[in-house]
This record gives sequence, structure tokens and C-alpha cells, in this order.
Amino acid sequence: MPESNPALPNDPTLDPSLRSWVESANDHASDFPPQNLPLCMFRRGDLPDEVDPNVPRAGMGIGDSIVDIDLLMHAGFFEGQDEQMVERLHRALHIPVLNALCREGPEIRAFLRRVVQSFVVEGHVGQQGRRLRQKAVVKQDAVRFSTPVMIPNYTDFYASIHHARTVGSMFRPDNPLLPNYVHVPIGYHGRASSIIISGSDVRRPSGQTNTENAPAPVFGPSKRLDYELEVGCIIGEGNRLGDPIDIADAPDHVFGYCLVNDWSARDIQAWEYQPLGPFLAKNFATTISPWVVTPEALAPFRVPGPERGPGDPEPLAYLRSPAPDAAGLDVRLEVQIQSAKMREQGVAPATISRGNLRHMFWTFAQMVAHHTVNGCNLHPGDLLASGTVSGPTPDSRGCLLELTWQGTGPDGKPLPRKPVELPTGEKRTFLEDGDTVILRGACERPGYRRIGFGPCAGTILPARG
Repeated sequence: MPESNPALPNDPTLDPSLRSWVESANDHASDFPPQNLPLCMFRRGDLPDEVDPNVPRAGMGIGDSIVDIDLLMHAGFFEGQDEQMVERLHRALHIPVLNALCREGPEIRAFLRRVVQSFVVEGHVGQQGRRLRQKAVVKQDAVRFSTPVMIPNYTDFYASIHHARTVGSMFRPDNPLLPNYVHVPIGYHGRASSIIISGSDVRRPSGQTNTENAPAPVFGPSKRLDYELEVGCIIGEGNRLGDPIDIADAPDHVFGYCLVNDWSARDIQAWEYQPLGPFLAKNFATTISPWVVTPEALAPFRVPGPERGPGDPEPLAYLRSPAPDAAGLDVRLEVQIQSAKMREQGVAPATISRGNLRHMFWTFAQMVAHHTVNGCNLHPGDLLASGTVSGPTPDSRGCLLELTWQGTGPDGKPLPRKPVELPTGEKRTFLEDGDTVILRGACERPGYRRIGFGPCAGTILPARG
């Protein structure tokens, strides 16, 4: 076990010495060792005819494979466990999304994690056990993923002060950070119906633009399509309308975390965002990864909440964490692009930026507390996204709008954008048709196994018509 430290979790499921009979899970570069076991929903077509292959099934990632939880339960693997917990789990997994499991709270999730881990770790089994291993574990590339939860509501925050300052500098060079930013987590309500699973194509949106400040706008495909590197928090147990969630209780309302790409049409956004904020520039597609990484798996990677600058005020009382030394998460993130030309030539995706969630100015607990402080009710499966994750250095900027920005010249006018150059010599200031964007995230700390999030990918298709 890791070194004794009261600030670190004492959880046997995190023991770095645990190994799996799924050999790929023992690779130290794997996103899904037996200490992770992220949740997902997937469809498999290799089961008996009486099983509908179109109905999603609950699973947990292990190495390059998935444990079929439904099959494990029906095979009797949970027999001998706490009967009440097993019954709760049966009820929660009766529907083809994880919303009911979200509603059950941390206890049932931790129970599921312990039992499934006992199935995937190394150990001697008889012939019946070997047959169950063959049936209950399926390769990831042999299934179709679906969104892990039915997302009732989606809220996108603006939690990176580095992102806010850089973008603010583009439009308000003399006053890049609005005065309310350091006091209140800023967010807007997005469109839940257009959230799609990783691997889905993204159609280039059309809309009104007026990039030249002409007397009238024009209509057509966006010419400034961008990605946004984000992390999402999926709500577990919700709250009643009118009953705020205290920040001390906020972590217990988090079911898990995923990667999010909140695609953005910057030219449409620039024309429409005042006075009410994002609309058509954002609601055409938001991609999420298929995996939900649980708070239990991420416990070793808790870090102090964001540092505030010398002139920054302390947050108001309802936003002050009772455990500031573990309020943040150390999640290393990266963005990769692979153009159509790169795919044709067999060139691997190129990493164009790297960031870390620990640099965010507002934590997820603060987002949950602020979202509900007025009595707003969150539902199981609601998605709260961090907003673009950008760091303090130019190479840690989480979108092309920032990454290609060079500031303003002596005359106060924007300098030409510096394109990102790909291995094929192609250059990008914004995304082109055929580009695939891949987001990745992982946590690493001495004494613990690496915990990954899996890829969050999407490819741009041309606009219709």
C-alpha cells in the first residue's frame, strides 16, 4: 500500500499491487487498471438471440475490455453479498441508463466497485469461473457505446481564470477580467438534447455571422469552428426544489467525472452572445466520453483548491470548502488533432496542448453549491461542465481561440493569429472539415496506479447544403 498519510485515502481498492487477469489492465500506461473501473453503458451483439443487442448494458472498464455487470449479476456472482445492497443494485440497473444508480448515492456505487474488483483481480478459479470470465468480459472495440446517463440538464461553467483572462483580453484589452469573476462561478444553461457520445461525427453548423462589422450579417457555415477542452461532473443524488446543497455535502452529490468537448462556432458566437450569452454557437453538439470515472478512483488525486491572487477576495461563506486541502483534482489533460490527410498517410494524432484541471479557479463543489444556492434543483444525471480548461502558459490553453492568439500590437489591434502546425505541414487557426479532435485525461501520483478517462473524440463533417 502507499505510504501512510492521513491526508491520503486508506482504501484497499486503491492498492497499487492489485493485478488483473485481464493482462492489458496491468500495463502501467493503461487508463483502466483494476483500481479505476469506470462505469459505462454499451451494446454487445454476441449474446444469445433472446437478448436484445440494441438495449444498452451497464459495464465497467478494465484494460482494453469491459466487464458486463448485467451478465455478472444474472450469473449469480453477487450471491453471498449483502442482500439489501444487491437488491438495490438490481433495481438501479433495471433501466438502460445509469440514472437510477446515480440516485442511490455513494454507498451503492462503492459496493459495486468492490464486488466487480473482486471479479477482475488475479486469483485461482475453477472451470465455472473461467467460463464466466470468458462470457462477462468483452473487448471495447467489439461494442457500441451509448451515453452513460440520460442527461436531463446541462450547465456549462467558466471556471478557468486563465481562459477568462485570455479571452477577455481579445475583446477588452484594458479590462480583460470582469469584476464579478472572482466572486461568483459563472455559467450558462446548455442544450442537453445535443450531447453526443465520443466517436460521433459533428456536423459543421451554419448560422448568422458578421466578422467584418458590416451593416448586415450573412448566413452560412461557420468558418471559425473550435473545440473546448473540459471536464464534466455528473450529478448523483439531486436536491429538492428550494433546498440548496451545502458545499460540505456537495462531494456526496457527485456520481462521477467524464471528459467534455463543448464544440464552439466562434464567428456565430461573436455575433449572437450579447446580451444573453451563448446560443446557436454552442447548442449544435457537445461530445462526452463514454466513461464515468468515480470519486473513489480519484480520491488519491485530490489537491488543494485553487490559489487566489494577492488582490482576490475570499469566496463568500457558502462557497468556502470545509476541506480546502482536498477541494481540487489533479487531472492532466491533453488535446490531439488528426486531419483527414494525416489519417490517409497513417500519421498518428498530434498533441497540440496540455493542461491540468488543478488550475481551475472554481471547483466542482463550488459549482454545485452555487448552482443550488437559490433553490435550483439538480437531477440525477445532470451534467455540469468546467468550461475550457486552460493553464498559465500558452501551451496549456484549452481551445484554438486561445492557442493561436498572439495578443495585440502597439496600436491596440490584434496581431495575426499564429497557426498550429500539424506533422503534415498543414496549419490550423480553426478546425477544418475532416479534422478529428481527441481529448485525453489521466491522473498520476507516486504510490498509486495511473487512472485514466479514456478518449473523447469527434470528427468534423461538412455543413449541410
